[in-house]
Amino acid sequence: MPPLTPVSLTTCLWHDGTAEAAATFYVSVFPNSRITHIQRYTAAGRDTHGQEPGAVLVAEFVLNGHRFVALNGGPAHKTFSPAISFQIDCASQDEVDYYWDKLGEGGDLEHRQCGWVQDKFGMSWQVVPAVLKEMLASQDAEAAGRAMVAMMGMEKLDIAGLKRAFDGEGEK
Repeated sequence: MPPLTPVSLTTCLWHDGTAEAAATFYVSVFPNSRITHIQRYTAAGRDTHGQEPGAVLVAEFVLNGHRFVALNGGPAHKTFSPAISFQIDCASQDEVDYYWDKLGEGGDLEHRQCGWVQDKFGMSWQVVPAVLKEMLASQDAEAAGRAMVAMMGMEKLDIAGLKRAFDGEGEK
């Protein structure tokens, strides 16, 4: 087999008529983000795709360097599953609060636990303080376990509460 050249990856998100709205929403939330291209359906292939000429086919966008395509592919696969999610590593509680609040606006209130939030388009996001990863990877298994238990009891993750649990504060 010849050597493979590096490839770039683009995440494709299937929508049913909401591709442009989703792309616009996501670029409004993340810094250093932009819509890069809107492609529209044409009359060609209309008997197959069933869309009106001029309707949005794809909205290509970049979120802080990560490329996405939002595809208006129709109703066949219009729901997302929490089995696929995007993780946002946050440096501070302010960042956790910002992303949790922005992405959660109009989202599914039933699907919020352990730092996971589902947005109004049904996409799941994990809003995670970077310090939690350090806690869970700690050589102190008891402290890591306390942090894990605390995390499991939270919806939006609270860094101060996680640190208290990790440090064993409040234990008898």
